[in-house]
Amino acid sequence: MKPMKNWILCICLGICGQVLAQSGNSTGYEIRVSLNAYQNQYLYLAYHYGKTKALADSAQVQANGTAVFKGNKPLPGGIYIMVSPKKEFLFELLVDKEQKFSVQADTARLHDIKFTGSSDNNEFLAYTGFIQTRGKEIFALQKQLAAAPNKKDSLALQQQIGQLNTAIQQYRSNYINKSPESFLSALFAALQEPVIPPAAQHPKGVYDTAWAYQYFKDHYWDNISFSDERLVRTPFFEGRLERYFRNLVSPEPDSIKKEIDYMLLYARSSKDMYRFLLTHFVQKYIQPEFMGQDAVYVHLFEKYINEKPEVDWFTEKYRKHMTDRAYSLMANLIGNPAWDLPLVDSTGKLRPLYEIKASYTVICFWDPTCGHCKELVPKLDSIYQAKWKSQGIKIYGVMTEGGKENWTKFIKEHKLNDWIHVYQTPEQRKEEQDAGKPNYRQLYDVYQTPVLYLLDDQKRIIAKKLTYQQMDEVISMKQQKQASK
Repeated sequence: MKPMKNWILCICLGICGQVLAQSGNSTGYEIRVSLNAYQNQYLYLAYHYGKTKALADSAQVQANGTAVFKGNKPLPGGIYIMVSPKKEFLFELLVDKEQKFSVQADTARLHDIKFTGSSDNNEFLAYTGFIQTRGKEIFALQKQLAAAPNKKDSLALQQQIGQLNTAIQQYRSNYINKSPESFLSALFAALQEPVIPPAAQHPKGVYDTAWAYQYFKDHYWDNISFSDERLVRTPFFEGRLERYFRNLVSPEPDSIKKEIDYMLLYARSSKDMYRFLLTHFVQKYIQPEFMGQDAVYVHLFEKYINEKPEVDWFTEKYRKHMTDRAYSLMANLIGNPAWDLPLVDSTGKLRPLYEIKASYTVICFWDPTCGHCKELVPKLDSIYQAKWKSQGIKIYGVMTEGGKENWTKFIKEHKLNDWIHVYQTPEQRKEEQDAGKPNYRQLYDVYQTPVLYLLDDQKRIIAKKLTYQQMDEVISMKQQKQASK
């Protein structure tokens, strides 16, 4: 039996309320389960929610081995999971229009389940049996392929594997044609990948990689509806969504925003799908993988979340986190002018950022008592002395914490003489707070150290939160581009 992982009620998504709550048909559901074990213990009915699992209901197994899951409102369609008292997976079942049925199972023969009153699940079982048989055959052929003595045998085995995979695809296609409106057809459609036409059908009759890529992208969502909320409760829809953005969507923020807007527009007719997609994108881009993609999160916040009463599923705590994060990121998006920093040096002299004249300015937010800073700052100075200084680049070092004594001591010991070193005095901080102004931590999203920013000669943000090696690569690339003009 498979252990139950991610046993949650969507807490990790910051969602409040039961995602199962819905209006409509009041006939409810009744799923009667007969087992040969777990008397007087509780079975659990769970469901897939993207990559997580969530609890739908629980029922006590009576002395006769029967447990009844029952509710006044119908369950949303999806792939559900029967879970043992020990939180182990027993078997999966489909829930859609048929919501009153029975299941008979033997814990020693969970491959031989019997459903009564559910044609969806009987067809699902037939497919499962078919796929398991073909899967075993493919696995055996793959083992033979790994040990194939020559190319001829390898090609023959590959051909057999291909035929079996084609048979699986054909099974799904035949079923979709026979029952296009069924939930199982929607599942099969979500599993299918576009098939790129042969070279003869490409422009000029020659295989064209760019055309093949565009064809695959254009047909990736064929027969998959963003208003079908049942797909939310499957284990593979979220993975398909992630593959699309990882492999087929350009990583530039504008490209990502365009794709997201399209999906959310078509998902609006299904609150569950809309909620799932918007939450997924928030989680993905609130702490983005790549520099600059925080602009996607700001777009999501401004267009879909801020002051939108219909977006009511986030907890108050998480909503505050989203709001604080959005306002922190708005101030330092790539391409925007950097905020001025009216800070002072160790002598108390005002050294504002905008008074620095340089082709590029590197801002280094650091703390002389921070272990990472102690390691990075000398290395940053080394590349500055060896390369950047002669190129007219300047470093504006901002001491965030650690105390003035530790700060000046570190500067002296490591001979950081060519930096512009500044900090914010307690008096400046108090004056700023009293005036209700945002501080530099908010304006530059500095909540840990070290943090590096790269500005151009107009003090526009070119790059941020990179390593010094990556910063050097960006500078070199920019310089090469300017030299080629």
